[in-house]
Amino acid sequence: MSASLSRPRTGVWLIGARGSVATTVVTGCAAVTAGLHPPTGMVTETPLFAGSALPALSDLVFGGHDTLDCPLPKRAEALTAGGVLPPGVASAVAAELAAADREIRHGGPTSGDTRGEAELVTDFADDIRDFTHRHRLERTVVINVASTEPASGGPGAPLPASTLYALAALRAGCPYVNFTPSEGMHHPAAARAAERTSLPHAGRDGKTGQTLLRAVLGPMFAQRALTVRAWSGTNLLGGGDGAALADPAAAAAKNAGKERVLADTLGTVPEGEVHIDDVPALGDWKTAWDHIAFDGFLGTRMILQTIWQGCDSALAAPLVLDLARLAARAHQAGLTGPLGDLGFYFKDPVGAGPASLAEQYTALTALGQRLRPPAGGERAPGERQ
Repeated sequence: MSASLSRPRTGVWLIGARGSVATTVVTGCAAVTAGLHPPTGMVTETPLFAGSALPALSDLVFGGHDTLDCPLPKRAEALTAGGVLPPGVASAVAAELAAADREIRHGGPTSGDTRGEAELVTDFADDIRDFTHRHRLERTVVINVASTEPASGGPGAPLPASTLYALAALRAGCPYVNFTPSEGMHHPAAARAAERTSLPHAGRDGKTGQTLLRAVLGPMFAQRALTVRAWSGTNLLGGGDGAALADPAAAAAKNAGKERVLADTLGTVPEGEVHIDDVPALGDWKTAWDHIAFDGFLGTRMILQTIWQGCDSALAAPLVLDLARLAARAHQAGLTGPLGDLGFYFKDPVGAGPASLAEQYTALTALGQRLRPPAGGERAPGERQ
């Protein structure tokens, strides 16, 4: 984004920088900054965060890693044709899309890549440092918005790409957010490194649709003392996520977070599974259906069904912008380690924190209060430049 160089700017380094979510993030940030659209879906743009000293949207600078070659402006055209982006917006912010695309570096590992894991981490970290240095950024937040990976093969298996990127973020001294179900910082190799650096990090798996609803309904059943006997679901989706989740191992990684929300809010895991079906014709649109069987007074059996139809990229993009701003401010304020108060945004959050959405929202707003600078504008003790 264009901004005066006299003002501190913040980098947002996206893993999967040419995917649907990343393209919507860059396009949306530019459109909101230009006044073309309101910041719908951005909690950090509500009055509760007005005094939290978050970086302005106009002061965010985008770059990232990807293994795809399709330029962001072309990707935005495709999303416009699919109804994800409104007509005219991509062309109105074409300069911002092109600027972000110039900052995307080739990721990996890819077929034929001869670099070992240590070299890949070094190269990725060097890319992030170079981006931060050239743009004279105050700090850079690394956010994983790439497609879901299968779980790693256990001890001795190659590190998953998401973990290589997480290690690179730590080496570059950057706060890290995992918006995907992939292991990332959860892998033991990265978890140990995170403990040594004490950098703030958050994740994992953004809570955008079906699980968002589960985080609301689960506490409702528990609080009303209603016994949930079974909770089944189906997801129909296309696009890159649909193709990635056609892999049973990747789907299992995705469903683990959905199951955890029920376990945490109900105190038990009811019968039933979530099925994920790849329907390429749906593109970036998704339909999620839930069937909940529960017992009422005197054992009366009842059913609740829900249908969620939406666009994952449009649901995720405002959350990614929120997280970039919150992680950057947390780093500036001297917060370290897992940012449990950001559990509001995730299916499988790091750190300690509540599971119900209402309680998570309370924790998030409390964090907003903690991030406020002291009266008079001076930096708090331990606060970074």
